[in-house]
Amino acid sequence: MDDELYAIGDVARRTGLSVSAIRYYADAGVIAPSDRTAAGYRLYDIGAIARLELVRTLRELGAGLDDIRRLLAGEMALGDLAAAHLALVDGQMRRLRARRAVLRTIAEQHTATEQVGLMHKLVSMSDDDRDQLVDGFWNEISDGLDVHPSYVEQLRAWRPKLPEEPTAEQLEAWIELADLVRDGEFRRSVRHFFHHAFSHGARARHVTTPAVQRLIETQAKALQEADEAQRFGLAPESPQAQDIAARLLASIAELEAGLRGEPVGERDEAEIREWVLATGRADPRGEAVEDAMSGFQDLFQGLFGRYMSLVSTINGTPQEDPEGADAAWEWFTAAVAASPRGEEAGEAEGEGEERAAR
Repeated sequence: MDDELYAIGDVARRTGLSVSAIRYYADAGVIAPSDRTAAGYRLYDIGAIARLELVRTLRELGAGLDDIRRLLAGEMALGDLAAAHLALVDGQMRRLRARRAVLRTIAEQHTATEQVGLMHKLVSMSDDDRDQLVDGFWNEISDGLDVHPSYVEQLRAWRPKLPEEPTAEQLEAWIELADLVRDGEFRRSVRHFFHHAFSHGARARHVTTPAVQRLIETQAKALQEADEAQRFGLAPESPQAQDIAARLLASIAELEAGLRGEPVGERDEAEIREWVLATGRADPRGEAVEDAMSGFQDLFQGLFGRYMSLVSTINGTPQEDPEGADAAWEWFTAAVAASPRGEEAGEAEGEGEERAAR
């Protein structure tokens, strides 16, 4: 074991600390000298030097003297000190990222001087603060809403998640969204919309059950598949297109039956096929939902579309393309018409019109 004692100048060279810093730590009760000479010079053994090196490292990492003193006294574990300080560093990094995002936005956009303070305040909010802001909005909207409880949770899931390093576009979208959800008139309008749309008692509760919502989701996924096929240029009469159209047709039939609370039958699919061919349009919700929801989709987009658009921008998720949806329905209609059953239905309809003309 090394019992040698080192003068403070040697300790300074070994640890990288200044002589004044070593004296300061001794006077502060952090690392006391191992011994003193008759003339009062401070001497340190190898153990004290190792502790001083640890103190230097922890101080460079930003640890406070009180915590370091407790650690060296055995009152705190190194892991606990690291975890506590890690939380502080994470907070500092969030603040720095927020500051950088604000400065980047100011540099890239024409930001008004009076908006800078508000911008920094909103972006510096913690994730919990942002969640509380959005939760307050949805608490007011959903209070007393007569729907299945799971649908309220589904509504509350429509929330922004600002990334740690937001782009200028995401930052401005969050600022606009924060302003929007705090606007009293917007909150009252959205609340009135949802409470009016779901004011049909048992029908509204049925439409918002998990079972019906799953059917709506299945139909939406089938439509997305049709949209991708249309964008890819897949011919409606091709076998692959026929499979996609059949799945979409089946999902519409299942949804229509589910909305009525009945099992799907072959007649459902046949009627929807005839309806598609006759109208050139397939409405995934049908008359049953139109009665219950009072034109929900159009009103929803008109009132709530901006909120959803901002959330999509903040979260970096694709936004709905109404024109793309129209193109997908046209492709689907063409695929239904090209199917053997569709051709039979078209011929039957033509013969019926011819007889009527006679």
